[in-house]
Amino acid sequence: MIAAFGVKQRHSTIGVDVGGVRVGGGAPIVVQSMTNTDTADIDGTVRQVAALARAGSELVRITVDRDESAAAVPHIRDKLARMGVTVPLVGDFHYIGHKLLSDHPACAEALDKYRINPGNVGFKDKKDRQFSMIVEKAIEHGKAVRIGANWGSLDQELLTHLMDENARSANPLDARAVMHEAMVQSCLLSAERAVEIGLPQDRIILSAKVSAVQDLIAVYRMLASRSTYALHLGLTEAGMGSKGIVASAAALGVVLQDGIGDTIRVSLTPEPNGDRTLEVKVAQEILQTMGIRTFVPLVAACPGCGRTTSTLFQELAQDIQGFIHQSMPEWKTRYPGVEVLNVAVMGCVVNGPGESKHADIGISLPGTGENPAAPVFVDGVKVTTLRGPTVAADFKAMVIDYIEKRFGVGGQRAAE
Repeated sequence: MIAAFGVKQRHSTIGVDVGGVRVGGGAPIVVQSMTNTDTADIDGTVRQVAALARAGSELVRITVDRDESAAAVPHIRDKLARMGVTVPLVGDFHYIGHKLLSDHPACAEALDKYRINPGNVGFKDKKDRQFSMIVEKAIEHGKAVRIGANWGSLDQELLTHLMDENARSANPLDARAVMHEAMVQSCLLSAERAVEIGLPQDRIILSAKVSAVQDLIAVYRMLASRSTYALHLGLTEAGMGSKGIVASAAALGVVLQDGIGDTIRVSLTPEPNGDRTLEVKVAQEILQTMGIRTFVPLVAACPGCGRTTSTLFQELAQDIQGFIHQSMPEWKTRYPGVEVLNVAVMGCVVNGPGESKHADIGISLPGTGENPAAPVFVDGVKVTTLRGPTVAADFKAMVIDYIEKRFGVGGQRAAE
């Protein structure tokens, strides 16, 4: 299935069930995120998981780094369930995951997926034993596993072996290319070992996280060409603010266009006391902008120029967009399909009428020197012209009326 014009068919043929959410195997690309609370803080973690889920995160990963965190997991799961939040929980394990899962069976049962980092699951003779213990717990509890290599904690034994082998080659590669190969082999060899232990292929997801755009593109193209496992995408340590957003969009956009990826996370560094849900919004906007999935109605608005010295169109666009985002939790259940709505709020006569005609409902506000009139178009047809100080409120009311007629119970029946 091709998700959008120009987007290649996705490579992953193996679908994985993660707590009722399908990842890979032709399922829609899944948005996920991760908490930054201390998991031992049950109430704080519950609040953040719930906020991420309400924002649209379809999987949420939590850190399980010590006994107190592991002991908290079942309580977090239960509190979320009482709130009606059923988002699958993923446990992030490093160094001592084997011990925590063995010592806290309630944690092992409460989680829907375990994340294993093959670079720090164990060292030397302990590596295979401790990796096997985690996989065996996943088998015992019927859980999925993400084998996630990360270039910040890459398997040094494997990397050294490949570097030495490359140095002896007649045509040695540069160090970066060897690192790419080490990332891919770390994933594939670990997956092969997990299958040998008894974990089915349809319970394995792979990821190879790097923090540079070109490295991510290279590594995931290699990984996709050499396996059909479901793949988790993300630019790790993407950064803060616009830098992190732009880097993530650039990297993920290329590989998604190649048909690579089954679940994504945008790893943004939040501002101090910032909103963690921003990373969910950005992930959704990447997928929606590329035409792969739809999450919220789109508001098209012009950037403004010398023709639009009035701020009315900016204020109205902001008002409509904020209103839509605020209303979406209710609209999802009340107006099925409303996420495909397109609204245009334009600022002058140059492109305003044309853009408004292309939208489901659009308004072309008067620019500098234009007549103080705002034509409104519905489904490509001009239906009215708004004037006066209540233009913004009147158009907002028309948007609500359009949604009710098209996506409400009456509208759905008429469409049928």
